[in-house]
Amino acid sequence: MRVVVIGATGNVGTSVVSALAADPGVTSILGLARRTPDWHPDKTTWRTLDVATGDPAPHLEGADAVVHLAWLFQPTRDPLTTWRANVLGSLRVFAAVAKARVPVLVYASSVGAYSPGPKDRPVTEDWPTHGWPKAAYGREKAYVERALDTFERDNPGVRVVRLRPGFVFKRESATEQRRLFAGPFVPERLVRPGLIPVVPDHPRLRLQALHADDMGQAYRLAVTKEVSGAFNVAADPVIEPRTLAELLGARLVPVPGWMLHGAAAAAWRLHLVPASPDLVDMVLNLPIMDTTRAHTELGWTPAYTAVEAVQELLEGMRSAEDMQTPPLSARTSGPARIREFLTGVGRRP
Repeated sequence: MRVVVIGATGNVGTSVVSALAADPGVTSILGLARRTPDWHPDKTTWRTLDVATGDPAPHLEGADAVVHLAWLFQPTRDPLTTWRANVLGSLRVFAAVAKARVPVLVYASSVGAYSPGPKDRPVTEDWPTHGWPKAAYGREKAYVERALDTFERDNPGVRVVRLRPGFVFKRESATEQRRLFAGPFVPERLVRPGLIPVVPDHPRLRLQALHADDMGQAYRLAVTKEVSGAFNVAADPVIEPRTLAELLGARLVPVPGWMLHGAAAAAWRLHLVPASPDLVDMVLNLPIMDTTRAHTELGWTPAYTAVEAVQELLEGMRSAEDMQTPPLSARTSGPARIREFLTGVGRRP
């Protein structure tokens, strides 16, 4: 198989490329990204492409499968920029897949595409995917789901798979995720047991996570197995405030939802963090997913627990772990994180 991975250099993309490269049935991988990495996995060649402005079609000729991962998380203060990259860019990719007659399309959806749902029972893949409308991430993921519905209707010969993972972590993504969500003011050394005194406790602050390498295996299986449709992907157990408190050696303090939002909103307005407070509301409203279909039909079994994935992230943040691709590299932040400050902490990409 010749597989094209769009958005191949980030947290998930690097694990997808590694999983595909280790599969003997995959003969070559074309990695497309906005910036060429200093990373050279087996079977892989690189080309530059910005899906917000470029045409993917010439890169897809002769491909047996396309994995579309490209997604712009920042700038949250400029939702038109993320809309152009994430929504219009995805439409451009889908049109290119149809034009090049690629037989398989695997798309990176998300738990963030789901409408608000329960935290006390898991929902299956037929739960509505209308997102959390106040958060750009939820709006965009939900819109692309509708666009993909239309694509499937108009292209019945294409096998389409949508993977909807929980929060994806690995040690090497720690610098990127700190940059995207916590911002330049967070000292890595602070993220260690005993130095963070409290963890907010809220009954809806429950989420699902998995290791990026396990996510990479899910994409590999989606490419190589004759499956289609949507798959929820997450490891056990569900992450709760108590879990984080145990990992950090902190005590739990009950906090109402309005206070969580208010604290995030104040930090955002002061340009202390790049993550929008609407993401807090989205997390509180995300449903817990049933992952039975991923296990039984996709044949996916995680090697890491959700706790181990979170623990890797925390350990990676303490040691400022990164990887030699532009999204993951510490060099992207510049000396003393100067480039993060120059973005206006979430104002510009």
